[in-house]
Amino acid sequence: MKRAVFLFGCFAGFSSVCADEFFTSKIEPLLKQRCFECHSHEKKMKGGLTLDSKSGWEQGGDSGPALVAGKPEESLLIKMVRWSDDEHQMPPKEKLPSAEIALLEEWVKRGAPDPRVMVKKRPTEADWWSLKPLVVPKLPEVAGVQHPVDRFIRARLAERKITPSLEADRRTLIRRVMFDLHGLPPSQAEVEAFLAETERPSDNQTGGQSDKEKDSSLSAYERLVDRLLESSRYGERWARHWLDTIHFAETHGCGHDLPRDHAWRYRDYVITALNEDKPWPRFVREQVAADVLFPEEPKLVAALGFLGAGVFDHSAYQTAPTNFDYLDRDDLVTQTMGAFASTTANCARCHAHKFDPISQDDYYALQSVFAGLIEGNIPFDEDKTVAQSRRRWQTILTAAESKDKAVLLTPENASLVGAWEKTQGAPVKWSPLGYESFVSAEGSSLKRTGDTLFSSGAKPDKDSYIITSSVPLTKITALRLDVLADPSLPMKGPGRQDNGNLTLSEIEAQLFDPGAAQPVKLKFTRATADFDQQGWTSGMAIDGNAATGWGIHPAVGVSHHAVFEMADAVAIKPGARLTLTLKQLSGKSHLIGSFKLSVTDEHAVRAAAMPTLAQEALTLPAEKRSEPQRVALAAHALRLIATTELSKLPAPAQVYAAAKKADVLLAVGKGTPTTVAKAKTVQVLKRGEFDKPMKEAVSGALSAIHALPARFEKAQASDEAARRAALADWLADEKNPLTWRSIANRVWHYHFGRGLCDTPNDFGRMGGTPSHPELLDWLACELRDHGGSLKHLHRLIVTSAAYRQSSAHRDDAVLLDADNRLLWRMNRLRLDADSYRDFVLATSDRLDPALGGTSVRQFVTGPPVQLTPTLNYEAYDWSALPKHRRSIYRFVWRGVPDPFMDALDFPDLGMLAPARGFSASALQSLALYNNRFVLHFSGELGKQLTTPEEAVRRVLLREPTAEEKTNFTTFAQKNGLAALCRVLLNSNEFLFVD
Repeated sequence: MKRAVFLFGCFAGFSSVCADEFFTSKIEPLLKQRCFECHSHEKKMKGGLTLDSKSGWEQGGDSGPALVAGKPEESLLIKMVRWSDDEHQMPPKEKLPSAEIALLEEWVKRGAPDPRVMVKKRPTEADWWSLKPLVVPKLPEVAGVQHPVDRFIRARLAERKITPSLEADRRTLIRRVMFDLHGLPPSQAEVEAFLAETERPSDNQTGGQSDKEKDSSLSAYERLVDRLLESSRYGERWARHWLDTIHFAETHGCGHDLPRDHAWRYRDYVITALNEDKPWPRFVREQVAADVLFPEEPKLVAALGFLGAGVFDHSAYQTAPTNFDYLDRDDLVTQTMGAFASTTANCARCHAHKFDPISQDDYYALQSVFAGLIEGNIPFDEDKTVAQSRRRWQTILTAAESKDKAVLLTPENASLVGAWEKTQGAPVKWSPLGYESFVSAEGSSLKRTGDTLFSSGAKPDKDSYIITSSVPLTKITALRLDVLADPSLPMKGPGRQDNGNLTLSEIEAQLFDPGAAQPVKLKFTRATADFDQQGWTSGMAIDGNAATGWGIHPAVGVSHHAVFEMADAVAIKPGARLTLTLKQLSGKSHLIGSFKLSVTDEHAVRAAAMPTLAQEALTLPAEKRSEPQRVALAAHALRLIATTELSKLPAPAQVYAAAKKADVLLAVGKGTPTTVAKAKTVQVLKRGEFDKPMKEAVSGALSAIHALPARFEKAQASDEAARRAALADWLADEKNPLTWRSIANRVWHYHFGRGLCDTPNDFGRMGGTPSHPELLDWLACELRDHGGSLKHLHRLIVTSAAYRQSSAHRDDAVLLDADNRLLWRMNRLRLDADSYRDFVLATSDRLDPALGGTSVRQFVTGPPVQLTPTLNYEAYDWSALPKHRRSIYRFVWRGVPDPFMDALDFPDLGMLAPARGFSASALQSLALYNNRFVLHFSGELGKQLTTPEEAVRRVLLREPTAEEKTNFTTFAQKNGLAALCRVLLNSNEFLFVD
């Protein structure tokens, strides 16, 4: 018996070995050849499926497990390779040979043996560098080195036995740091002044200076850095970096690429915030939730432009609202978490993140934060006093509309009502119009009796009455419409509907002056009535929306009137005619039965219609008025007072952003008022499919940061603003390691051309790992512990010896660190598109230094295609203005880029752009040499010069060599100084920053 058991164990072990050998010899090579390109951790993970480990096919992808061991007929993988139907075909381009399909079937029949164990696993907060709590690292001990940044850099270099490079020369340093902090070149005078302040030995070697000379040189450089950081040019330069990071542009993108005329205020907010050195936590909070966290600072509403920075799919918004909501929020989640936390949370939309500890629940929790927003133009007051006044009167106006006696009858408001009563003189005099023609558009019969018009006969579903009249006054301030009860009308009217009701959808007025080629359309600014049906108010008759209107139900059987105030007093010339159109478009014969029209020239506010209860109150002593009468009178008086006071305030500014209420841009220059009354319910979606909800998401953030709450249950029960405030606090918290590492790395990236982690928006497993992790943590802690001051961080970095090094090539160092990850020299950088443009303008003395304001549209606009205007950048006349704004103020059209800037690698802002791309192409060279911008400003520069030497000093900020002087003189004599300037503006010495 024991022998039998022993033999069975041997056969079992042999069987296992054979099964593994079958897999490794037959199946694994097949999978590598046919499947790994699209389904492996090293390549792609289409559909969330990986086949490079046993756990990969066991867990499966978006459609579930790939195999059922022992059951090929039930295995999804086998169905796919068999090409069972049109939806099950893998590989998609060509079906596998029958022999290979048979091998896979045999493997599954055998139980799908697979000895592979996936070494890689999704990291947790405990085993991944970016998720670990931030702790201030100990500074390395490096002899003779005091600067903390250099101690980390030198320690790593010493490990590889690499010596740092010598310090760059003074001219190189001033050009480098001015490009870095301002995005502009120094002038020739600035270079000479800096050189004079930091005289150095002729050998240009740090070792050739005395300690006193070194100190003097460094202090002069530090003073230069301080001046640069204090200049407003700093904010302009670094705002461009942030706008790239969050893919800010001034149009919608997508197929209907509409312009956003007020987006620029967010850009100006960013510039101002950076110039003020706004603490980073405050900067974060303002952009996510300024309206709720800082309500007493109304100008900060401009910061909410962050929430509206991305694309807006105009077509999906109108035709597929559910898809739009989820995808629009996805873009905002991607932007927010990428920019502030360097995290790819959006990768968990269809399934748990394959590499990072981010669950689907986390992802949809973030979506839920933004579920109460809509993008569009948002009004706000830049002046705090104006905002307070507007808020006060708006509150009173709202209370008047809702008859809120708790607000209307306060002592303060009662005194306002009392004062208003004393100003009421004799009743307003109304003068009847002199009807000359009155017709129905749909066949009703209009008849006149004295000042009254009566509608009878046919009773169409909808109708419009057009009345043309003479005007008995020399000016008019308001128009009055009386709708009159009549025994012959249903329920005594005043409407023709069976229940006596009516609907005035819109009232329009046109003035025909004698001899005029066309009429003047008159504008109404406010409407009041003695009675408004709930949800159908007089104001809706002038809102431009045919689906709304004024109604009077259930107060039928009695006469009513509405007064429409003119935006401005209208002068009436002798012989002028007034044409009024009364549109009644709600359907079901909600038509006016009997009415009359009159006008007044008295003050429009006094002309406002007064409700019956309010009129009754005025006939009684205050002490004998009932509460309903007091409320009605207060509502009427305070509505008039509030409206008058609001009209005195300056018009609010606007910013394109996202909030609970916004004017959604669906046509050029026209917003549609939209309100998200309640935050929408966000579902966790199976495989990210909109029609497969699994459960309701609770607003929150990432579970991997254990020091902070992952869900915002309290905010979830409140309005959407509370959710945004909770996320803002989560991001800005000093215990959030992602936020502080992210911004520290981002600042380093823009100074050195590459971050300590070279994937600025991805600190996860698929991103890079820091070349100097302790330095990154030290910088993050330094920023956090010094009030979140970016200028403090800039100063630390640019005063380091690492930053001040020469960028010269060294054969000895390249052998040990070819890509300069250890920073044995400074990286040589090419001017980005914005900087090249600004360098050319500055060098040619054609740069307008004005700060802020509306963006400059440097193109000619043509007829639209699907609402997107055609743009001609080549047709723009550069000579039209003496000077031109910096690139930061250029109107950036998302879907129709400037070809010149595009050639110089300005990013596609349909996507996030945390790092600028780099290309070197023939097209780029042609653009730099032949674009009208370069040609024009080469010519402008040439006009200002008399010798080639001046051109070299102006463009290259140095004296020409003897050989250059000879060659340039010959060239200029033959081709002119403008041509020489064009050559110099294309030289590597100008294009690159050493």
